[in-house]
Amino acid sequence: MQIQINTSNFDHSDALDAHVRETLERTVGRFGERVTRYEVHLSDLNGQAKAGPDDKRCLIEARPAGRDPLVVEDRAGDFYDAITTAAEKMRTSLERRLERT
Repeated sequence: MQIQINTSNFDHSDALDAHVRETLERTVGRFGERVTRYEVHLSDLNGQAKAGPDDKRCLIEARPAGRDPLVVEDRAGDFYDAITTAAEKMRTSLERRLERT
């Protein structure tokens, strides 16, 4: 599974990268080679100086082979929650797109 992680407005950690990879493997790994790549964009909407209840954003873009990309997003108070919920949304989107054909 090819995963590209992009960040903005914060310093990410190896633990956060590992959480992204483990969460995607667990939630969408079964789609295997039907998805060529996942791009994960993590951003702190308010910056590190000011925290807010939903200021951590996770946007995931999946590129199914031979199909248009799928994009989902979630916002939460911390990145771990945003990543987990966005990955679950992506699983649902991929099920709808890939398993109905």
